[in-house]
Amino acid sequence: MLSISQLPSFSLTSVKSLRYPSSSLSLFFSFLPRVSNFVRASSGTPNLVACSPTESIIPRVNNAGLRIEETVDSVQGKIRIDSWISSRVIGVSRARVQSSIRLGLVTVNGRVIDKVSHNVKAGDEVNCTISELQPLKAEAEDIPLDIVYEDKHLLVVNKPAHMVVHPAPGNPTGTLVNGVLHHCSLPCVVYSNPEEDDSDDETFSDDEEMTTSSSSYAASVRPGIVHRLDKGTTGLLVVAKDEHSHAHLAEQFKLHTIERVYVSLTTGVPSPPQGRIEIPIGRDSSNRIRMAAIPGGVSGGRARHAASRYKVIETLAGGGSALVEWRLETGRTHQIRAHAKYMGVPLLGDEVYGGTKSMALSLLQKRVSRSDQEEIIELISRLDRPCLHAIVLGFTHPCTGEIVNFSCPPPPDLAEIVGLLRRSGRENVTQFSLAN
Repeated sequence: MLSISQLPSFSLTSVKSLRYPSSSLSLFFSFLPRVSNFVRASSGTPNLVACSPTESIIPRVNNAGLRIEETVDSVQGKIRIDSWISSRVIGVSRARVQSSIRLGLVTVNGRVIDKVSHNVKAGDEVNCTISELQPLKAEAEDIPLDIVYEDKHLLVVNKPAHMVVHPAPGNPTGTLVNGVLHHCSLPCVVYSNPEEDDSDDETFSDDEEMTTSSSSYAASVRPGIVHRLDKGTTGLLVVAKDEHSHAHLAEQFKLHTIERVYVSLTTGVPSPPQGRIEIPIGRDSSNRIRMAAIPGGVSGGRARHAASRYKVIETLAGGGSALVEWRLETGRTHQIRAHAKYMGVPLLGDEVYGGTKSMALSLLQKRVSRSDQEEIIELISRLDRPCLHAIVLGFTHPCTGEIVNFSCPPPPDLAEIVGLLRRSGRENVTQFSLAN
């Protein structure tokens, strides 16, 4: 269902930390001009979130051997065993619960259950023992990280393009996880092969929860990546430093209380200029590395519920492209990219989802001025990723309970393309502002 709805503006007046080098400030102001007053009022030395003496004592306990013996109360419909156990324990991530199930440490009515998707019903007797943390499988590497904010419980990172978030068969080193291990001198970290992830959480990949898988790349759950961005996507990610923070943040993603705002360039202009798209997303049957928006896919078991809100900020190059704001209600793999393709406006530079260089040139060449044509050809030819940036991230701090929000400017390559397209004609459709 594609529908138009009024999208309320949002405020970042409770921002805790904004860190920009002076060169990035001017870039950000020119990219999103109405942001400037807010940023100038809020920038400066970051204010680190500090816990009170009582709040700061959050033990990093192993929790191994913790036992749960309970009867399932009345439940509405089906509920997965991993979800039910997670709701009964505090400070233990769902990934750790899933590991316990796979290791045969969970019984239902006296029978060992090793499938994390097993459904329980009212009256079932559940016995669970939390497993030991698994040994470290990722090594620390001295990789530069653009850290927007850090305290002893978490850090927020501005991920560059082409950096993979976590180790996987094709990318065992050089990932954000490897860099975090070195930066924080942490003993272990969570990551998994998402192809083998069988969690039903709505919080991993554009923003999907990291869960332990049965692959050889499965690792421990302390501390870790709570969500991820695609390799080509830039912008903000939060990383937990302890299991308590990991579990707390993962729950916020599950409940959709995390604020996530993205900006993108599309090939063509979405119509209508703002709205909500609610089309399930599942694996593309014709291309296993691609997801697809599949109408009615949930009922057929081929896809999972997915909803995105979008708003055109500016129409660029006489309608050849648009600067679009996206807000996610769910976090499916490639959600924005798949929904944009379904709407007929794939992201600029997204070769996998139809935003190819040839398509971009066919739309833009005839719309830019003659003097800019050579430059647009050069910029498009150099484009090697989707034009998508995670610009805002907000959540409740797992230690203090305070709402914290962060913003980071788009990278230079994206700003350069926007600048050129603006020279060739722009129309403000809606005002993009980080303050009311």
